[in-house]
Amino acid sequence: MAKILICDDEKDIVSALTIYLQAEGYETVPAYNGREALQILRGQEVQLVLLDVMMPELDGISALSKIRQESNVPVILLTAKSEDTDKVLGLNVGADDYVTKPFNPVELIARVRSQLRRYLQLGGGAAQGDTMKLGGIEIDDKKKTVTRDGEPVSLTPREYDILKFLMQHPGEVFSPSELYRRVWNEEPYGAESTVAVHIRHLREKLEITPAQPRWIKAVWGQGYKMEN
Repeated sequence: MAKILICDDEKDIVSALTIYLQAEGYETVPAYNGREALQILRGQEVQLVLLDVMMPELDGISALSKIRQESNVPVILLTAKSEDTDKVLGLNVGADDYVTKPFNPVELIARVRSQLRRYLQLGGGAAQGDTMKLGGIEIDDKKKTVTRDGEPVSLTPREYDILKFLMQHPGEVFSPSELYRRVWNEEPYGAESTVAVHIRHLREKLEITPAQPRWIKAVWGQGYKMEN
């Protein structure tokens, strides 16, 4: 049974999310600010975090930044604002997804399931393919590991999915919308900024010189591709 940390300073929201998630069979742990969330993560094994952006003591973005220094656990941001700036800021710091308040419980549960599925597979699920190698980058999809020139690289579940997809289609160019549709399995609303942030993170982790990428290339006006 997956354990989900719910962090929001509004207790009614934590209670509602607890009801929704426990009805789906998940175990939940509450927190009401970023500091509490960090303490729980350091003391318990948690498989996913629902994290509010606007909180006292330590806001969600700051808490997420600290989480990413220690863990690749999936984090879904809860934000009361609909502006893309909030979403992009969260993705920049390392969020895997976001849900805008007031949220649809069915949509939220679907996003939770999606992130958990990826994360648990990354942690050693069943094999889904053979080892892939492109230049100095190698994916072992049985072990869900990535190396660059033999050195291990730590990726979030979403980053892993994007890299794997691009490596399965070497040399093919995918627009941000198409990449979002194929990897996220959702309609590409706001896809361009979301995909761009994840591509930047991949380059920072994989490329020796991210500003002059060797493997993950942008094709001006068209999209992205992987090259040897």
